Amino acid sequence: MTSALGEVLGYAVGIAVSPIPIAAVILILFSTRARSNSVAFMVAWVLGIAGVTIVVLLTPGLDASDSEPSTTTGWIKAVLGASLVLLAVRQWKSRPGPGDEPVTPSWMDKIDTIKFGTAFGLGFLLSALNPKNLLLAAAAGATIGSIKLTTTETVGTVIVFTLVAATTVVIPVVGYLIAGDRIDGPLDTTKTWLIDNNSTVMAILLLVFGVVLLGDAIKILA
Repeated sequence: MTSALGEVLGYAVGIAVSPIPIAAVILILFSTRARSNSVAFMVAWVLGIAGVTIVVLLTPGLDASDSEPSTTTGWIKAVLGASLVLLAVRQWKSRPGPGDEPVTPSWMDKIDTIKFGTAFGLGFLLSALNPKNLLLAAAAGATIGSIKLTTTETVGTVIVFTLVAATTVVIPVVGYLIAGDRIDGPLDTTKTWLIDNNSTVMAILLLVFGVVLLGDAIKILA
């Protein structure tokens, strides 16, 4: 289990530092339904990450042979790696130029009016269906599925991976539930920085993980 965690924790960190979901949950914490909507978003975020990871690790053909990853694992990582690199290029091209105002996603302007169900759907959308998080969770699932683990070790690995990946959404929500408005200042500063630097941060993360996955794929398929 320890070796499996070592393989996937990097992907968990990649999901955890996603700027837009963190900014979204902070905006929810400033909304009129902060408590109920933030909890809904947090639960959906956790379920989305875990769901993608579990679906991929159960993919037939991932089982290792003679302690070596299968060819299926190699091809999955190759596709995921190439997709992440392409997303990195797209993010880099979309970053604001010098002096330009960062573009805030239009849906963020409506967060103050959303209800519990919409907050839940938004959390699931940003975790399970957001391209970057989807690819990283899928990469983690493919990695876990390719390592010989007992059922208990597999479940434990998925739980730890999911908890690490969800920390940057869970911590603000739990902090708000405990401390309330006392953390408004740090949250607002964090939100502004994340929106301003979203494209640059994302491009670097996507490129790093894409190259890592392509390297793994080459080693497996060579």
